Formats: sequence, C-alpha cells, structure tokens
Amino acid sequence: MTSVAAYETLGFFGHDPWWLVLLKAVFVFAFLVLTVLIAIVWERKVVAWMQLRIGPNRHGPWGLLQSLADGIKLALKEDLVVAGADKVVYVLAPVIAAIPAFMAFAVIPFGPAGDEVSIFGTRTPLQLTDLPIALLYILATASIGVYGIVLAGWSSGSTYPLLGGLRSAAQVISYEIAMGLSFAAVFIYSGSMSTSEIVSAQQPKWFAVLLPVSFIVYIIAMVGETNRAPFDLPEAEGELVGGFNTEYSSLKFAMFMLAEYVNMVTVSALASTLFLGGWRAPAPISTFWAGANHGWWPMLWIIIKIQLLLFFFIWLRGTLPRLRYDQFMKLGWKVLIPVSLVWLVMVASVRALRNEGYDFSKVVLYVGAPIGVILLLVLLRDFFKHQAEPPVEAEPEPEFDPMAGGYPVPPLPGQELPPVPRRPSRAPQLQEALNAGALPQPSAGGTPIADHSEGS
Repeated sequence: MTSVAAYETLGFFGHDPWWLVLLKAVFVFAFLVLTVLIAIVWERKVVAWMQLRIGPNRHGPWGLLQSLADGIKLALKEDLVVAGADKVVYVLAPVIAAIPAFMAFAVIPFGPAGDEVSIFGTRTPLQLTDLPIALLYILATASIGVYGIVLAGWSSGSTYPLLGGLRSAAQVISYEIAMGLSFAAVFIYSGSMSTSEIVSAQQPKWFAVLLPVSFIVYIIAMVGETNRAPFDLPEAEGELVGGFNTEYSSLKFAMFMLAEYVNMVTVSALASTLFLGGWRAPAPISTFWAGANHGWWPMLWIIIKIQLLLFFFIWLRGTLPRLRYDQFMKLGWKVLIPVSLVWLVMVASVRALRNEGYDFSKVVLYVGAPIGVILLLVLLRDFFKHQAEPPVEAEPEPEFDPMAGGYPVPPLPGQELPPVPRRPSRAPQLQEALNAGALPQPSAGGTPIADHSEGS
C-alpha cells in the first residue's frame, strides 16, 4: 500500500456496514479504557521504582488490579456539590472534558488503509475512519476538551479552581500554536492531512528523522497540552491546592482523571502516526520480515510505540521538577513558536526546491547560506552592541520589607531579609555593676546570686 497515490487511500473508508462501524467504535473505546487502566498501574510502579519505594502490591497479583480498585473507590465516594457552584455547568464540565478525548482517536490508523484484515467475513481497514482533514479534526476536538477544564474552574465558585482553569486555557493557546506549526511541516512533506496517507508517506524514512525539529517541538507541546508534569500548572498542588478539580469528588473527579490519561494515549498515538511511522514496523524488523506490515501485525507495532511514549510521560514525571508558570509561558512564546516558524520556512523552502528538481547540494546552498548569513549578522550585532554599551551601574534595590502588604511574605531570589532588631547585650553593664559592688558576688558555683529587690 506504500505505492498508493495521495487521496486514493481515502477510498477504502465509508463502505463498512453499520454493525462493523459500531464494533470498531466499541473497540476504540475499550482500547482507550484498558490502556488507561494499564498506564495508571504502570505509572505508579515505575515512579515507585525510580524513587526507591514500594508501589502498588495489594490488589491483584503484583498490584495489577490497583486501577480497578481506584475506580471502585472513586465510584463509592460521596458525591459532593459545592453550595455556591453553578450546578448545571459544574456537572457538565467533566463530561465536556472526557468526550473529546475519545473522539480524537477515531482517525488513528492501526494498520494499512487497504482491506487487509477480515472481521466476521468482511474485509476492512484497521481504522475507524479517515478524513482529508483528519489532523484538523484532532486539533478541533483537543481545543474543545479545554472548555471542560475552564468551565470546571469557573463553575466551582472558588478562587483556586478558577485560577487553574485560566492557566489551562493559556496553556492550550500557547502550545497548540507550536503543535500546529509542527503539523504544518508534516503536511508539506506528506502532501496530505489524512492520517493514513501520512503513514504511507513515511517510507522508507520516518518523519522523526526527516523533520527532527518538528518532532521535538511536538513532544514538548504534547506534554504541555495534556497538563502533565513538569507542565502540570493548572493543578499545581503547591500553588492551587488541586487546581480546576479541587471542588470535585467521586465519579466527576474520576472523569477528569480519565480524560487526562486518554489525552495522553491520544497524543502518543498521534506522535507515532506523524513521526514514528505509525503502524509500520521498525527498520531492523521490516528489512528481513516482509509480512511485518501486513495483516494484524501492524496493530502490535503502534501499540508498542504508544506504550513507549507513555513511559516517556512517566519518566518526565519522576525526573523533572515543576516549572514556574512564567518559565512555562516563556518557553512556549519565546522559544517553541519562533523555532517552529523558522523551521517551517526552511522545510517549505527545501521542499519547493526539491520539487523544482534541484539536487541536494544546491538546496543546502540556497537554504543554508541565507540562514547562516542571518545568524552571523545577529551574532555580530549582539557583539558590537555589547562592546558599545557602557557598563551600567546597578541601582541599589530598595530594602525588602516582608510586611509591606500587611502580612509576612518570603523574599524572592536575590532579596535579603533585613536584620532582625535585637536587644543589646546587658553583659557589659552587669560586669561594671559587679565590679563596683552594686551586685552581690557570684556564688561558689560561678552563678551570680539574683537580687530580687525592687529595681534590680
């Protein structure tokens, strides 16, 4: 199927009978729920292993049923509704957060677009559906999911949830721009927005090799998009108690947790589809095994890739500390977006020159030389600007007052607390009075005898 021309793979979709479409939808739902259950246990065990402590080991063999026990516990907890909440929005917010997470997985391919497998005697592709604008569909559903978080924070009627909802909205705006720019480079190289055709275009090289900058930007953006550590600012317990889900309990809290993990699986599957060859087997396997990319085997390869990316999420959580919010926003707006824009211009230029028939050496010359000249000019400008500017004497900072706001606050980095006023020592005065005979002499043990008379 690698030789199928652009947009021809879409002809394999839309012909399944209704019962097969329903069966595929149930499979996608069951796959996501089962993967979430596995990911929760895996995360708790891997983080426990990294931190040298005992992980889940009570529910089921080796604690493998811990996720099921957590789900039962959440279902049986008391369902609280805050008195000052907007009850309709408060109840709908978890649903709005969870449903788009499942919808985005509908266009992820588990195998070739050709009718290579038979399900109850019907030949069908291993994919629920595909669209000419499948990636735009994924971006749209991901954008809808954040409404659940924002509405949860607003409807709770509490300060900390509201701040968490606003943070999540700012994160989505910042990191979906970088994510969309990384998608654009894939569009240019594959010539399509269809997920099945993007996988077909990754032969013989994956886009992670051809577009490494886009791959790195997407990996960072997907962690920020899913509110995972070290970018879990909307629910930072050290600052916001629990963020947008502070006032939620029971099944409504479980739906937020489910939505987070389903989003992790979705963005991992999307990373596998766009940059890691999708359902294609790795090069060492596909070179000596011709059937590795046919039949049911492609489902195995994409599941392995998804699990490796989920391990990457867990690895980050167990390794990196949480960023400050200003650092997180600076990374998105001042690093990822400019780098993505410059990289996209380079990719578009290279692709246009290659389509015109230029060889690789001329492409490097025409694209690399202007970029090298621009970088050189920027370095020279910074060098001469630094040489020309006279040294500026730093103005003395005003003395830090920890009680300026009416309540004590800790000093920021670089600030120092003023010295604490202390009562001057009375030792010299006592010694002079002792020498003058105004106080009794010390006892045999060396301790002066206290004088309890008036004025002593």
